[in-house]
Amino acid sequence: MASLHQSAVSAQTVERPPVRLLFTALLLVMLLGALDQTIVSTALPTIVGELGGLENLSWVVTSYLLTSTIVVPLYGKFGDLFGRKIVLQASILIFLAGSVLCGVAQNMTQLILLRALQGLGGGGLMVITMAAIADVIPPAERGRYQGLFGGVYGLATVVGPLLGGFIVEHLSWRWIFYINVPLGVVALGVIGAVFKPHALHVRHQIDYMGAAFLAAALTCIILFTSQGGTLLPWSSPQLWCTLALGLISLAGFVYEERLAAEPIMPLSLFRERTFVLSGLIGFIVGFSLFGAVTFLPLYLQVVKGSTPSQAGLQITPMMAGVLISSIASGRIISRIGKYRLFPIAGTALVAAAMLLLSTLQLDTPLHMMYGYMALLGLGLGMVMQVLVLAVQNAVEFRFVGVATSGATLFRSIGGSVGVAMFGAIFSNGLRTRLEAAIPPGVELPRSLGPQAIQHLPAALHDGYLNAFAASMHTVYLVAAGVVMIAFVLAWFMKDQPLRQH
Repeated sequence: MASLHQSAVSAQTVERPPVRLLFTALLLVMLLGALDQTIVSTALPTIVGELGGLENLSWVVTSYLLTSTIVVPLYGKFGDLFGRKIVLQASILIFLAGSVLCGVAQNMTQLILLRALQGLGGGGLMVITMAAIADVIPPAERGRYQGLFGGVYGLATVVGPLLGGFIVEHLSWRWIFYINVPLGVVALGVIGAVFKPHALHVRHQIDYMGAAFLAAALTCIILFTSQGGTLLPWSSPQLWCTLALGLISLAGFVYEERLAAEPIMPLSLFRERTFVLSGLIGFIVGFSLFGAVTFLPLYLQVVKGSTPSQAGLQITPMMAGVLISSIASGRIISRIGKYRLFPIAGTALVAAAMLLLSTLQLDTPLHMMYGYMALLGLGLGMVMQVLVLAVQNAVEFRFVGVATSGATLFRSIGGSVGVAMFGAIFSNGLRTRLEAAIPPGVELPRSLGPQAIQHLPAALHDGYLNAFAASMHTVYLVAAGVVMIAFVLAWFMKDQPLRQH
């Protein structure tokens, strides 16, 4: 009996280092995928200065967002069918190939197309890493691991623009892409050596029609949200035709999933209360997260006179909040075996933080703003990865991949819609208030960066800043109202016992 116990202990000590090593590699993969959603934004002016193509600037970001979102459910399904290890390795290789080619792009068209290729790999990085943990860690212990994933995702979202600015300032914009290569190669080597998933290989039949309908639907919906109010006016017939085509494709996808032998996203998942609620709450969290991250640096640069690098550093309290609450909530869930409380508390904190941010004035002290951002981060960290854990625990093991990708997909679409909607609310509010505040006959420059705003004549400067702050109030009040919907939905979630295997 003693020898049996001894061998079990020694087996545990042999097993733990590979799990830790694998987990570190998966965190690195998650970091790469999340960083590339935001790191390019601060380099865009420099890229345009070298490559030209100002009219296509937004497509450098949109092309990556588009392809990485489209492939999320496909990767989830492929992971369930072929095994997570081979699919994760393939997505890393595609991502690294796209990164190298982006670094050598010679014009804007090449860069946009190669960013789309990079997105085809990047979409798999986050969803497969989260699903891969389900292959090696049981739900009862998974909370603390998922908590760290949430912390890394939040960290990457906030640090991305800051790191991009630093690389552009001290090296070259091309290193934004090259830096992925050594990190990706290390992750690839570790995953190849120590990742041994408990996955059954089954005979598979790929749902090509479902994939085509879903790709068309997501493409049209993301084009509608990213172009509306920016590249095309909201009154544009082309914009609304895009949305109509997206809705028709969505209907085609639902019809196809009812008939397919191996559907991309089984409709039976939508009969699972936890999956539906997690998807809806995730959509709203993505919506509010990306909205907040978009407008807080803008406020700091325009109103407080911060440089882009300073504005990136000043968002650190939000990043710290996400990191602390993600890790702490994960550990507590692993200990108590219950998770329902965290989305409820998290959405309440996010709504409170949004309401506080809606009170920002021109003379609000920075330390108060830091407190509001920390509160927002604490709330977001309690929600993001807990939803993934709840979904993985609720569905059959064979559906873990598609369920994880579904939860991730809703959050990605929420982010895309949030940026577009907040952008429209802000720009329309600012334009209306400026028309009322600026004397007749006075024209502002067509493009006003933070530096140009600081050099406006005193009367115009004060009027602009007041209009800017009032428009921010509207954005955060709307965000608070939307997050309250998520708070109500969170009460309908049920604690399911965390599986021990």
